[in-house]
Amino acid sequence: MFGAGSWGTAFAKVLADGGAEVTIWARRPEIAREIRETHRNTQYLRGINLPRTITATSSLRDSLRGAEQLYLAVPSQTLRDNLNALKPMLPAGIPVVSLMKGIEKASNARMSEVIADVLELDEERIAVASGPNLALEIAKEQPTAAVVSSVSLETAQAVAMAATNRYFRSFVNTDVVGTEFGGVLKNLIAVAIGIVDGVGYGENTKASIITRGLVEMTDFAVAHGGHPDTLSGLAGLGDLIATCQSPLSRNNTAGRLLGQGYALHEVVRQMDQTAEGLASVAPILSLARARGVAMPIVEQVHQVLAGTLKPQDIAPHLTTDETPTGERTTDDHEARTGSALRRALKRAFGVGGDGGRGPGGARP
Repeated sequence: MFGAGSWGTAFAKVLADGGAEVTIWARRPEIAREIRETHRNTQYLRGINLPRTITATSSLRDSLRGAEQLYLAVPSQTLRDNLNALKPMLPAGIPVVSLMKGIEKASNARMSEVIADVLELDEERIAVASGPNLALEIAKEQPTAAVVSSVSLETAQAVAMAATNRYFRSFVNTDVVGTEFGGVLKNLIAVAIGIVDGVGYGENTKASIITRGLVEMTDFAVAHGGHPDTLSGLAGLGDLIATCQSPLSRNNTAGRLLGQGYALHEVVRQMDQTAEGLASVAPILSLARARGVAMPIVEQVHQVLAGTLKPQDIAPHLTTDETPTGERTTDDHEARTGSALRRALKRAFGVGGDGGRGPGGARP
């Protein structure tokens, strides 16, 4: 496990509780020492006892010795540098799994694309995991699920087998684009929800933004080659609900501070871990504009971050033409009906790979 923050540590526990022996690489030697000697990580998961099958080190070489799978849980904007450091030591043939939910600012690349680029890996060796996975709840062994995605179903299944235990279930799909963008985009919507919560708006406002946010997420992912069903699964709707409603969410917390009137630099200073949504706003908008995807929620979050929109004025669910429109981004009823019919037929007859479903038809 490359990364000893709350998410990396919690997922290491998932793997250990599933029967694996896990080595966590921690950048700071004192955190590695605490995990190794006391089986705790008090800075990031206070009060959680870690399995004795977890150890930790601050040595890259030692962490990778004998590894059969590599999991990455570092801030998205540091990934490229970290990968360059570990590349010479990477064991041959092992799958590399991204647990990160961000977009690289400099390249607008997804994390799996950065992994493939830097490590020069075939995409069949790369997997991503996503879902409604708040680290502290998982560390407390509260039941939840995730979806593991890879263009290689075999790779996805191997990772999902390792990341399954009595309180954590992993499903699989082959829609890497949809799975990865779902994990990124829900962070942006969660920032918006935090902003309106900080302002003091109620449940109607939040429910409207969550619902319209799912439309933006789906339209964006589909425009980039993702499958719409993925966005209604664990990596989309599931993660969106968990991240928007929980005070444990870093992105929700960051938004709430913005809504209470703190400037962006003050919010960043108060956060003890990275809120990926803050860094992903600009690259996501760049990608959306290039494909002609309307994202009024993300646009208004960007304006609040830039200081050009007062938090109390955020109302992206009201941004529309004067003429009433349909809930979807198109008003072409026949096109919508035909598209839905085609998707239903594909699901019924198994057209298009696994269609975002797991083994035996289990939908993530």
